[in-house]
Amino acid sequence: MQHTTRFCVVRHGETDWNREYRLQGHTDIPLNPTGQEQAASLSRALWPGRYAFDALYVSDLTRTRQTAAPLQTRLSLTPTYSAELRERHMGVFQGLTYAEAEQTIRDDYLQLKSRDPDYDLKGGESLNVFMRRIRDGFTSIARSHLGQTLLVVTHGGVLEMMYRLATGKPMSEARDFPIPNAALNWLSYCDGRWQVEQWADESHLPAALDEIQ
Repeated sequence: MQHTTRFCVVRHGETDWNREYRLQGHTDIPLNPTGQEQAASLSRALWPGRYAFDALYVSDLTRTRQTAAPLQTRLSLTPTYSAELRERHMGVFQGLTYAEAEQTIRDDYLQLKSRDPDYDLKGGESLNVFMRRIRDGFTSIARSHLGQTLLVVTHGGVLEMMYRLATGKPMSEARDFPIPNAALNWLSYCDGRWQVEQWADESHLPAALDEIQ
C-alpha cells in the first residue's frame, strides 16, 4: 500500500545578512526585526484549525529555531532539531557578498558561478555532497512518517535542492524559481518519488526577500 507523506517546508525569516545579500552558510546569524515579524505572521497563517501537522523538524541554527518558536507554541508541537537540515556550508564564501567574493577571491568566485557540482568551496560542501545530505535527510524523515503531514523550517539552499530533486531540474542550470523568506512550499513523497504541490506561497506576508542565487 502506498502512503503519501506531505511536507510544508519553510525558509527561515529574514536576517541582516539576507538584507545585505551576504552568504551565511553555517554561520549562526539571528533573525532581524523583519524576520521576527515574518515568524509571527507564519504562525498566524498555520493555525491549527486550518492545518494539522504530525511533526515539526527544524534546522539547528539560530535563525531557523527563532522562526520555528512561535509555530511550536501555536501548533503544540515539540521540534526535532537536526544539523542535517542546515544550509549548505559555503566554505571560503561564508561572510562575503558575491561582489566581495568577485573582488577578493575571483578565481573561486568564477568556479562557484560555473556551477561545478564537485567544487567544495575550499572547505565547504560541493553541490553534489549538499544534495546527498538533503535528499537522504528528507527521505529518512518521510519514511519515518509515512502517510503524515510534516512541517519543516530550514534554509533557502535546502529548498533549492528539494525543488531540483522533485522536478529533475539539473544542478548545472541556474535557479529560475523563487525561494522567499518564510513562504510556504508544499512537497509530497510517495513510493520513493518527490513532487512539488505548491511553491512560494507568500499570501500571509507583506514582502519577503528571495534567496541569493
